[in-house]
Amino acid sequence: MEFFWTKTPKTVKKLLRNFIWEVPNSNNTIYLTFDDGPIPEVTEWILDILKKEKIKATFFCIGDNIQKHPTIYQRILNEGHKTGNHTFNHLNGWTTKTCNYIENFKLCETEHLKLNTEHSLLFRPPYGKMTLKQSKKIKKLGYKIVMWDVLSYDFKPTITAEKCKENVLKNTTAGSIIVFHDSLKAEKTLKKVLPEIIQELKNKGFQFDVLS
Repeated sequence: MEFFWTKTPKTVKKLLRNFIWEVPNSNNTIYLTFDDGPIPEVTEWILDILKKEKIKATFFCIGDNIQKHPTIYQRILNEGHKTGNHTFNHLNGWTTKTCNYIENFKLCETEHLKLNTEHSLLFRPPYGKMTLKQSKKIKKLGYKIVMWDVLSYDFKPTITAEKCKENVLKNTTAGSIIVFHDSLKAEKTLKKVLPEIIQELKNKGFQFDVLS
């Protein structure tokens, strides 16, 4: 049985302090992130919402999806959002040989570089799973490994939309990196709750920025 924390415990952040879990600040800035796109069914809808709300976010993109939907990836960049590497095929690092994992990571990097003149050095491992050896190799290439402070569970069918909303609103604090997904698995829940979550976070005085 797979298990994730909604709010990543301080002990985990301390133990894995070479990863980025949050971005502490004193001006109530938080960071929305979206994993697994870009795809037309969800990513474009998210971009419309972000544009309407005048906020920026960071998209951790799968290389295969960039290859299939380059115009959506280009739109992400054109509208001032940030992108990061999420491997080419959404690999689980715990079950993938390091050489194959790095090769897949580099395939994704190649797709980013075809369209992104500003080389992004952000990486998020799919499922949050990678080995120490894999992380060392990726960090040696100059990348920051970005995890999360708050996980919405928008992708999980057993989590209701209301619970997803509660997961985010109850656990977000200044500096939080929040994970959503621009994927078909998350589409139904995300389209119900994302506009409401953004409005309530704004009402709490939070401002939004991209990761760098």
